[in-house]
Amino acid sequence: MCTPAQPDFCAETRLLTTPALNNGPHERSVATHPSGYLDDLESHAIFVIREVAAECKRPAILFSGGKDSAVVLHLAERAFHPQPVLLPVLHVDTGRNFPETIRFRDEEVAARRLDLRVAPVNDPGTHAGPAISPNRLQSPTLLRAVTAYGFDACLGGARRDEDKARAKERVISVRDRRGRWDPSRQRAELWELYNCQVSDGEHLRVFPISDWTELDVWHYIHREGIRLPSIYFAHRRPVLRRDGLLLAVSDWVQPQPGETAEKLLVRFRTVGDATTTGAVESAAANPEQVIQELTTSAVSERGATRGDDRFSDAAMEDRKREGYF
Repeated sequence: MCTPAQPDFCAETRLLTTPALNNGPHERSVATHPSGYLDDLESHAIFVIREVAAECKRPAILFSGGKDSAVVLHLAERAFHPQPVLLPVLHVDTGRNFPETIRFRDEEVAARRLDLRVAPVNDPGTHAGPAISPNRLQSPTLLRAVTAYGFDACLGGARRDEDKARAKERVISVRDRRGRWDPSRQRAELWELYNCQVSDGEHLRVFPISDWTELDVWHYIHREGIRLPSIYFAHRRPVLRRDGLLLAVSDWVQPQPGETAEKLLVRFRTVGDATTTGAVESAAANPEQVIQELTTSAVSERGATRGDDRFSDAAMEDRKREGYF
């Protein structure tokens, strides 16, 4: 807590109390974003990152090259400034990523001189099919990487507004020896006090931007000038209309009998496995235009574009219990 003897430190880091953070995503105006609101979100996220870095023995940052992980990486740089980010960066790679995303990942790692660890999903092609979620295959790969590298905490960009299962998460989530998530074992986080202790074999999943919404993320990207993969903005590419999604034609997605590829002006609201991540028709070519577009959207980014969340109403929660991030 800030005291009269610490005014300069408190002013510099802005570690502010943020009572509005636990409100639902629809309880605040997304159009106005009052002055200081992003500062509060940023300060809380930086506090979480510093707390984990100080209390855990070997934390890592999960970095997929997506917008949320790009924001977390930017926040980590702010948290450790003027020192560089010394935490290793882990990417669980399905092998079916959009080339723009992988190119962005490698450029960011090189520019920031990060210690990148890539954990490849074993032979994803053999598991292709509508009955199996590619993200489900990432869970055992992530758990093997956590064990192999000895990570006791993984920081990532998951947010509560993405899915109702995400909304049950704490900012710091305990996973058991098998990486499983049990809502009944999660710890209270009153007054933003966090417990980073784990028993042997357990580890933490940490969500510094858990209380942010998709719009918050884009407002922050716009304000901070954060770089993103080009596919987050409007571009023309061949897509297929399949199962209510606009899937980009690629090495893994080809027209089936009765399907015809269309070249449309699209962008992606989220990036992931190319076989299940759909685009949306859009002319938004920069963050400001994306923000304007999202203020009228009534569908979450995962609901609109992620086929792996449509297997059942509890798809995300099932994966989280198995060890998914």
